[in-house]
Amino acid sequence: MESQGPLSGVFHWIAETPDVLRVVDMLNVAGAVLIGVSLSLGLLTRISATTGAILLLFYYLANPPFIGYSSEVTGEGHYLIVNKQLIEMAVLLVIAFLPRNLFWSIDRWIAGIWRKRDDEAETSQLAMAHSVRREMLKGLIALPFLGGFSWALAKKRKWDSYEELSLVSGKSRVDAISGATKMVQFAKLAELKGKVPTGRIKGYEISRVIFGGGIVSGYAHSRDLIYVSPLIQAYNNDEKVMDTFRLCEAVGINTMILRVDNNTLKILKKYRKRGGALQWIAQCRITEDTINPDIDAAIENGAMGIYIQGMDCDKLVRENKIDVLSRAIEYIRKQDQNDQLICGFAAHDLRVVVECEKHGLDLDFYMKTFNSANYWTAGPRLVNDPNWRPDPTGNTIIPEYAGDIIGADYHDNMWCNSPEQTKEFMKKVQKPWVAFKVLGAGAIHPSQGFKYAFGNGADFACVGMFDFQIVENANLACEALSEAAQRQRPWMA
Repeated sequence: MESQGPLSGVFHWIAETPDVLRVVDMLNVAGAVLIGVSLSLGLLTRISATTGAILLLFYYLANPPFIGYSSEVTGEGHYLIVNKQLIEMAVLLVIAFLPRNLFWSIDRWIAGIWRKRDDEAETSQLAMAHSVRREMLKGLIALPFLGGFSWALAKKRKWDSYEELSLVSGKSRVDAISGATKMVQFAKLAELKGKVPTGRIKGYEISRVIFGGGIVSGYAHSRDLIYVSPLIQAYNNDEKVMDTFRLCEAVGINTMILRVDNNTLKILKKYRKRGGALQWIAQCRITEDTINPDIDAAIENGAMGIYIQGMDCDKLVRENKIDVLSRAIEYIRKQDQNDQLICGFAAHDLRVVVECEKHGLDLDFYMKTFNSANYWTAGPRLVNDPNWRPDPTGNTIIPEYAGDIIGADYHDNMWCNSPEQTKEFMKKVQKPWVAFKVLGAGAIHPSQGFKYAFGNGADFACVGMFDFQIVENANLACEALSEAAQRQRPWMA
């Protein structure tokens, strides 16, 4: 569904057609198994190598590593032009053109039988003897390698780690339940203490906790743990996502924030077809030259709200192109003739909110990153000064580096590098505020993250959650909201 290559239309059609998808899945699995077995045995090597190369070509074309085709959902080793699929395809093509008698294989054995039968009619017994000796010599050449491999296999246990020797054999063998790793008991629906309260934006009742769509996009801000996003994608298949949405409904979470991409729209259509009731606020991307594609797709697919993605807003404000953001809002309002959509901007950089307020843009809400930055991978603390105070004149001081997340100090762990300034400035903003990155991509426990966000002025918190975290998060959010009743910033929703 995320294919952007020259055959993207074909791949999208396959993914959107359940019967075709089932057949393709079956052929893909069977093809990979048969090709692998064939190559391992050396049986029909040229056919299997050629077929494997064609299969890898399809993988390559699904998400080619070309400029302009970059995607967060890509194949392993997704580099410029050359990636893992291209290298494996080249290797298989080499195998397809190698002489069949170069390696020991079933193909070579069969070819030898046919050659032997042909030679018997034309060659003498002496020639046959020479041929047998030649074959024997070829076999003897391979013996040292075979012997070395056998010796290494026999001696392997001497190289095993302590864990391999002690934990996976004999009486000390453990499993995932009785092993040393603590088995966490996650809250069940029966343990729900109360449904998540709601606030109102422009006529819409919206739960104070909004479900973040990381599990749908399959992208995790996982720092240097590069294997996490594929694991999330594997766990959160379409059915798991459906179950997660239903669980949100059960705890009172009635709104979700999702991106606008082919895979998300596919899942959303399936969810709606099953009667799903979560409201959708769409995250849309824009550029200086192209504003409408994501916005049009969001409206066409039933979004109740639209906001412009934070990185885009940060970049445009940093480049003094606030007019582009103004055009985006004007376009949304023009398409929304019945005035039913809620519209907002997201920001990591506080200056986005400052500039939008200064120019009086027609927004219904802001999304702004907000957490305490109190975790060890949070990055530079240049502006996270607990002694910071606003200018006595009432003008919030925003140094050049405050919130400027693109630069030498930027990395995947910096979500809110100006929390004190954000808290103070948002006190003056009379629009609903949806805080996001409140848990620092899992670095902050929800009990602390919710308390900090709601207690310091946020009206809503957008949080990515697995299904097994939803009940506990709902309970913790209710507690935090109760404690935040006397906060300084008035509720704007």
